[in-house]
Amino acid sequence: ALSLFLAAILAFPGAVVLVLAGSAVFVSIANMAFKTVLMFASLRIRKPRATPINVTQLPLGASRISLLIPLLREAEVAETLLTHLRSLKYPAALTEVFFLLESDDHLTRNTLSRLHLPYSFQVLTVPPGDLRTKPRALNYALPVPSGDIIGVYDAEDRPDPGQLRKVVEGFRDADPQVACLQGRLGFFNMKTNLLSRCFCIEYAGWFSVFLKGLERLDLPIPLGGTTLFFRRTALIDCGGWDAHNVTEDADLGMRLYRLGYRTGLIDSDTLEEANCRIWPWIRQRSRWIKGYMVTWRIHMRNPQSLLHDMGGRATAAFHLLFVGAILAALLTPVHLLFW
Repeated sequence: ALSLFLAAILAFPGAVVLVLAGSAVFVSIANMAFKTVLMFASLRIRKPRATPINVTQLPLGASRISLLIPLLREAEVAETLLTHLRSLKYPAALTEVFFLLESDDHLTRNTLSRLHLPYSFQVLTVPPGDLRTKPRALNYALPVPSGDIIGVYDAEDRPDPGQLRKVVEGFRDADPQVACLQGRLGFFNMKTNLLSRCFCIEYAGWFSVFLKGLERLDLPIPLGGTTLFFRRTALIDCGGWDAHNVTEDADLGMRLYRLGYRTGLIDSDTLEEANCRIWPWIRQRSRWIKGYMVTWRIHMRNPQSLLHDMGGRATAAFHLLFVGAILAALLTPVHLLFW
């Protein structure tokens, strides 16, 4: 395909540039139109919030939450992470935390051992394997927790202290088909440089506007990588995470929708560190686009089945979300030509 493309450029350079430019304009208009629809949908008024839960009056064994936190060479942030986890305002008797470590990550293990973990905090060792991915670690740990709500955090996360209470409130007030609650992500290093500021603007639009629009229109939501909370039964029904997908949570959001489940949003923030260096940012975005390609290809193995499971409107949104993002990235060099 690459050889044919290069041959076409040499033989018909004007026509190729015209086609690429037209494609870039079409993709930009489609993406902008879709996000404009989501923006207006996000303005819909939601039903009033229910009475907040008083966590001190919860009966023992009710709304037990298990938090899974994969760590890989995260010794430097382990102590800060532990401080923020301890600040979560939810009964310790109803909370359990599992740190998921690779078998050869001795530095992080030694750091955690020196921090004197509370009794409800445990370290799980993921056995050696060909894969060393976050979703593989999560799948390994999934049978262990006893909570009826499974939460996922990243190593650098700084969740709102009242977040777990809001999760319990959200599941209590949501329809039974709501299997996942997604929190908002923000950054604690927004003012580092221009790149971190752009990250903050992008995430604010994504989590506070576009995801809200997807939820209000009952469309599939590609999950973020952290601050996710699942009903345990639904997560097991989905088969957990795809260990080979680098955007495993976006894929899981699509599978939840195809099985008839829905994702809701909670009014709670988790702060993490924005990528503020160019080369790591390029690697991160390349990985995300690769994951979107894998996710789209997997769900398109049987287009008729996808259409049957999602319906026409949601299938169109699926293509706009994934194909729109993929083409926007691939056509970036063409966009630069306009400058």
